Amino acid sequence: MNKALPWIVGAAMIALPFVYSAPYPMHLMIVVLIWSFAYTSWSVMGRFGLVSLGHGGFMGVGAYGTALLWNHLGLTPWIGIPISMVMAVALALVVAYPCSRFRITGHYFALVTLALSAIVLQVATASRDLTGGSLGYTPERVQGGGNILAFQFESKISWYFVALGFWALGLLIRWWVDRSMIAYALEAIAEDEDAAGAAGVNVTAEKLKITALSAAMTAAAGGVYCQYQMFISPDTVSGISVSLQMVFAAVVGGIYVLPGPTVGAIITILLAEGLRIFFGTGALGYDNLVYGTLLVVFIIFLPQGLVGAAWNKLTGARQTA
Repeated sequence: MNKALPWIVGAAMIALPFVYSAPYPMHLMIVVLIWSFAYTSWSVMGRFGLVSLGHGGFMGVGAYGTALLWNHLGLTPWIGIPISMVMAVALALVVAYPCSRFRITGHYFALVTLALSAIVLQVATASRDLTGGSLGYTPERVQGGGNILAFQFESKISWYFVALGFWALGLLIRWWVDRSMIAYALEAIAEDEDAAGAAGVNVTAEKLKITALSAAMTAAAGGVYCQYQMFISPDTVSGISVSLQMVFAAVVGGIYVLPGPTVGAIITILLAEGLRIFFGTGALGYDNLVYGTLLVVFIIFLPQGLVGAAWNKLTGARQTA
């Protein structure tokens, strides 16, 4: 049954838009899938103790890079997104390499990445002639509203399958990482860097690999989100609030289990939408307050997350039976 479950879920998700495709629920599902991909991207790195608070910066690079390349150079997002991913990787390595070389770990590493996220936010806000600043930025729409080359689709069903594909790719990458030699090396580094290095693990190289992979995936999520929403602003795709949202979703859902970030995405999106519907503009910023409060609660009382706790209880029940 365990082996068949992913195929059953996959088949159900493929069939879903043909059974039920109301615009607003379909929009929510698309947004959940895109953010699930972003949260999974963070968990690829975060599950090994490399807690980054700078992934909002990488998402911002992906979103703004894709839009700017399209608007100013006419470069299709099919090329713009990979270029933005390379830019995000370069930015990640600029920060991660000295941190690894000088053994900046734990809380200090998180603070360094937090500064990175804040810098990207400030650059996007201050460069108003290029990015629109706090007023936001809109990729140019093609005539007719839909064009594959422009990565623009009129149908919600088309966007659903695009988002579903990226979500599945994120899970596949996370699954591969968890079963690769990289995971064993990073788990050893998380336990004891000195012992791992003495055993022959190239600590710096392994950290840089997983950081680069996570940054590239997050930038891709930013590019896809930009193309779907056709509007971005510094607060929605970059900065500290986005980074906090990623950490919250991954921790609450379960950072050590594959579907954890997806469950976290469902919670965060529904929470944000619920606050918006019930409180309107008066609830601006409330979601971040709730994220921060719940994050502390989960770290203290339920560090394995909702899915992780459910899985542990299920396997514990099976073992005792």
